[in-house]
Amino acid sequence: MDKKPLIILAGPTSVGKSSLSVKLAKAVDGEIISADSMQVYKHMDIGTAKLTKEEMAGIPHYLIDELEPEDEFSVFQFQRYAREYIQRIHEKGKIPVIAGGTGFYIQAVLYDIDFTESESDDSYRRELEQLAAERGSPYLHSMLSEVDPDSAQNIHPNNKKRIIRALEYARLTSGKISEHNKEQRKRTSPYKYCFFVLTKDRARLYEDINSRVDKMLDMGLLDEVKSLAAMGYKKDLPSMQGLGYKELLAYLDNKLSLEDAIDLIKKETRHYAKRQLTWFRREKDVIWVDKDSFDNEEKILDYMIERLKQEGIIN
Repeated sequence: MDKKPLIILAGPTSVGKSSLSVKLAKAVDGEIISADSMQVYKHMDIGTAKLTKEEMAGIPHYLIDELEPEDEFSVFQFQRYAREYIQRIHEKGKIPVIAGGTGFYIQAVLYDIDFTESESDDSYRRELEQLAAERGSPYLHSMLSEVDPDSAQNIHPNNKKRIIRALEYARLTSGKISEHNKEQRKRTSPYKYCFFVLTKDRARLYEDINSRVDKMLDMGLLDEVKSLAAMGYKKDLPSMQGLGYKELLAYLDNKLSLEDAIDLIKKETRHYAKRQLTWFRREKDVIWVDKDSFDNEEKILDYMIERLKQEGIIN
């Protein structure tokens, strides 16, 4: 059976994926599935850098504004939704374009990763959640360092969700999720795909991150966070742990000055971009697209279209 086409446009935060993905989707008669762990939530627009309806330029976007901030959204849900949307897009005779920066989500769909052997244990998860509440995520991270040092190295000490997932896996299987992920990465994709990763000079990327945080604040990010808090969304929700949200909630709780909160958002976002790039470097069959090697976005698009033709994704 012929494999169906799939295009991926990934890269670190602030590199310019969203606007390029719209142009790419227009050029290939495609529709976009967002691979972003935060844009799926309603009411969280500025801090997640969602495109406006005008910026979407008539291209259908999936997995944006589909859940409420209290809803759980994990790699399992992403994989399930994405499979469904990919099929729906193919049935229309169009090409799905996955665009975003959450590498694990992309990997789960691209290689059709099997999560069935690591079902969750609710009692152990609750125990870990309680430990995190009492002692903080870094304490769980130190536990993970003992049982799976490779995972601990790749997971940020504040990423409670992924730390708990790795600890659960170790408890349930007596194995390491890092080794499981390595095995899963060897799977062949059920799709005929091109996996583009957009990048640029690190110093310029960091400057752009800092500028974007300032722009988000000018656009009313603080008011957005105040509004979410007024709606009853608390800091312990996974959605409210998103970059920009948790720091401004700390400011509203008088835990940080506004200046320190803004500095922390910029610093954490730069660290996140660095981790994203590290993740994508481990992926196989990636086509790196260095923005600094092109005069403008149109030239980047021309290059990508040419590669898609060479790979037989489009005619």
